[in-house]
Amino acid sequence: MDIIELIKVFILGVVEGITEWLPISSTGHMILVDEFIKLDVSAEFLEMFLVVIQLGAILAVIFLYFDKLMPFDYRHGWKVKKDTFSMWFKIIFACLPAAVVGILFDDQLNELFYNPLTVAIALIVFGILFIFIENYNKGRSSKINSISEITYNTALIIGIFQLIAAIFPGTSRSGATIVGALLIGVSRTVAAEFTFFLAVPVMLGASLLKIVKFGFAFTSYELILLIFGMAVAFVVSMITIKFLMSYIKKHDFKVFGWYRIILGIIVLVYFMIF
Repeated sequence: MDIIELIKVFILGVVEGITEWLPISSTGHMILVDEFIKLDVSAEFLEMFLVVIQLGAILAVIFLYFDKLMPFDYRHGWKVKKDTFSMWFKIIFACLPAAVVGILFDDQLNELFYNPLTVAIALIVFGILFIFIENYNKGRSSKINSISEITYNTALIIGIFQLIAAIFPGTSRSGATIVGALLIGVSRTVAAEFTFFLAVPVMLGASLLKIVKFGFAFTSYELILLIFGMAVAFVVSMITIKFLMSYIKKHDFKVFGWYRIILGIIVLVYFMIF
């Protein structure tokens, strides 16, 4: 096993664990990282790896929010938690637009929009939106302050913003859903939590599709790289999620907006020059 390849996978796992949850676009960062870190693997495995590594990030959400996500109260005779079941129905409802479009048009959308220009524009546009919305909401009270207050209409609107992220790489799935939630009066903490929960079926589904597409014929070398990348993404995701939830209790999202704008400009300039 080449230690250099493990270091590359470690870096990719760190990038995934940070950028999947902060609203700054994991795709934008992966495009830049891929320019400098080339894994010594087949193109088919790399395409699958960059998606399936997200399973490590998802396990972090499940670990941190197990009680909130579990629809049964296993401590008291496996009683049904109606609020949690209701939340899951809303999550699935919110995921439908992106799921339908993803299943039907995944390859076509990648061919059309997976390029540095689209990513850079999406980074900048949603960065501006974050700053605008936070300025607009300054001094206003949130209308929705708990997950249970999210209605099916609210979930659908958030789901449509998730669809935008599915179509345009660089938008950031978490960034798009948080922007959509803030626009309709959801509090920052609830917007972030609902975004984390939305990621569970979306990323599990995306990972399953990529694994089925790739096939299960992993070499031992490929399997080690994949498991190691997922493990790094899991640990870093745990730290990132805790940081974000602590940060937004006292601060707004504007810093991420400015970061997105700067990163978008860097992506544009880099690919114009090179």
